[in-house]
Amino acid sequence: MTTAGDIMHRGAQWIPAHETLDRAAQLMRELNVGALPISDENERLCGILTDRDIVVGCVAMGHDPAKVTAGDMAQGTPRWIESDADVDDVLTEMRTHQIRRLPVIDDKRLVGMISEADLAQHLTDEQIAAFAESVYARSASG
Repeated sequence: MTTAGDIMHRGAQWIPAHETLDRAAQLMRELNVGALPISDENERLCGILTDRDIVVGCVAMGHDPAKVTAGDMAQGTPRWIESDADVDDVLTEMRTHQIRRLPVIDDKRLVGMISEADLAQHLTDEQIAAFAESVYARSASG
């Protein structure tokens, strides 16, 4: 059985909710990533911040990224998966919630992230095709 821990990108890092978006952007650059899980004061997942969130939700709105925090951008219920979850559960979670990045948690601690690139490297062609069809397919009427 292939698990989330088998396909995840190790070394993911939190951005604390109190950190500003300019610091988040710097961390994204240092880590060469486009998203960071947001942690509360107890290092619990409270959201995910993407580079697009910073640009569209802050800069394009005329806000100062040095004054807006990662926590200000956290919205909705964050999704995650246990490291020992089967890859089919990973696909179901990402498909159901139409998300492109999924934090991997072990003993309530962040241990990695799964992105679409990780899926492409570790899944069969059939699994990738089914995932892409379910997430990206447009309705025939649209």
